[in-house]
Amino acid sequence: MTRIFSGIKPTGHLTLGNYLGALRRWAEEDQHRADALFCVVDLHALTVDHDPARVRRLSRQAASLMLAAGLDPQVCTVFAQSHVDEHARLSYLLECVATDGEMRRMIQYKEKSVRAQAAGQSVRLSLLTYPALMAADILAYRADEVPVGDDQTQHVELSRDLAERFNQRYGHTFVIPKATPPAVAARVMDLQDPTSKMGKSHEATAGIVYLLDEPEVISKKVMRAVTDSADGVAYDRAERPGVANLLEILSACTGKEPEVLADSYDGYGTLKRDTAEAVVELLRPLQTRHAELSADPSYVDGVLREGAAKARALARPTVDAAYRAIGLLPPA
Repeated sequence: MTRIFSGIKPTGHLTLGNYLGALRRWAEEDQHRADALFCVVDLHALTVDHDPARVRRLSRQAASLMLAAGLDPQVCTVFAQSHVDEHARLSYLLECVATDGEMRRMIQYKEKSVRAQAAGQSVRLSLLTYPALMAADILAYRADEVPVGDDQTQHVELSRDLAERFNQRYGHTFVIPKATPPAVAARVMDLQDPTSKMGKSHEATAGIVYLLDEPEVISKKVMRAVTDSADGVAYDRAERPGVANLLEILSACTGKEPEVLADSYDGYGTLKRDTAEAVVELLRPLQTRHAELSADPSYVDGVLREGAAKARALARPTVDAAYRAIGLLPPA
């Protein structure tokens, strides 16, 4: 049976982009078609300056939202990365297989290190090496597929390279995974800057719809979305990114193609209003379920505890095999 692994980093409140690009697909498709593991990758949140209490709070919130989105712990495995030691154990082995050049070519390191240097700051070593940990997340479970957005495909390619190199040098140990990118609206853009992804860690929040935003807040953000000065409504991602972003969001909510939706509107006002209403209704059941889960934290704790036990049982044989293959003595 196909095995899937994917995760969400608790570095900010989850957004509409996280839901349309990942959570909804996990719940409606992936957990039912494969042996699926979904993880709050909390160790990755430590690569930048952070508040420990906030990381814990956002990790719990992310787990609750994953369940509220429809992940069923009776069908899939939901857990926190830091609860399974095999991730860190395997990460070091993969650092011993990776090269400095590979790490420095990773887009996120290049972008964040340039910004830090411009501000006269330094970056943590973990920001350079965390792609090895991301590879460990995937390879420990012998995952066949990794559902990711196009901004993460580089990390899956690195995972493939490290797995192939390890297998060639030390004997076949890992499955070679592949990235499985989602479809339309997988990359939801910022409503105020439609050339940038709607990111949960952005400082400017006016263009970001968070999953737990109140309905009136969602409506206000969508109604203030940037469009353009051209006449009429047309779907053109390159030339009219703001309008295209609204059409793609509405498409993801309604199931109608963006091009078809564009023909239904003469002006931006109605498009924005319909998009706002569609997003509010899309998120309403998720927000209701999240409120229920927040009122019963022991349930979420139990899901994470049981999920970690299942994940540990799956990962340990592979990681132990990697330790033997690379030349380490077995424990006495």
